[in-house]
Amino acid sequence: AVVSTQSTGHYYITNNLSKMAERYSFSLTTFSPSGKLVQIEYAIAAVTAGAPSIGIKSKTGVVLAAEKKTKSILYDDTTITKMEMITKHCGMTYSGMGPDFRLLVRKARKIAQQYYMQFDEEIPVSQLVQRVANVMQEYTHSGGVRPFGVSLLVAGFDQETPYLVQCDPSGAYFAWKATAMGKNHVNGKTFLEKRYNADLELEDAVHTAILTLKEGFEGQMTEDNIEIGICTTEGFRKLNRTEVKDYLAALN
Repeated sequence: AVVSTQSTGHYYITNNLSKMAERYSFSLTTFSPSGKLVQIEYAIAAVTAGAPSIGIKSKTGVVLAAEKKTKSILYDDTTITKMEMITKHCGMTYSGMGPDFRLLVRKARKIAQQYYMQFDEEIPVSQLVQRVANVMQEYTHSGGVRPFGVSLLVAGFDQETPYLVQCDPSGAYFAWKATAMGKNHVNGKTFLEKRYNADLELEDAVHTAILTLKEGFEGQMTEDNIEIGICTTEGFRKLNRTEVKDYLAALN
């Protein structure tokens, strides 16, 4: 009888804690009893379920690569993009929700333009990242809003220094030598840990980025379902389909 009572009591406590956690799961501005903002964790889950994105920093530039799959062959895939230029020497890609990315791109361009109007020079990558991350963080403690369901990979070049920075839904940001986001990001990071070295040339970084995407890629990889962007001292640009096709052919 004692064992039965203890067992029932344990079940009651566990069940009660579970119900308490559920009460906080719909609130963005209230911490759960365990000290978490559960909506942010849900936003990170949306990122993890998104299409993979890869970033690699080399000696002479930064490479971004992302999977771009459409849900139907009837889509006009020229209207779908995973990468955007923010300034001449800065671009970004994402994993997660596309509409949220579009909003952050618009805000980032506005921030960059305001800086240029005030100081008559391009905004440094570090400041741009910090200000975009501040926007994302504001959406974690304001009533009536939700966190952005997207993580950003920002590639930039300031004078002679390449940058690769990730911004998460929480507003946290951190620099990487190489990283993977989205679906199968754990396998992607494991692959990069084995293949990355600080002396990578830009061409090798592009090849490594494609191979990392292939790790969890479903179906055949073509120039139509991936995008690649490079950032060097000359600026940020997306590779056209012919260039992507040539890189894929070189790896086959």
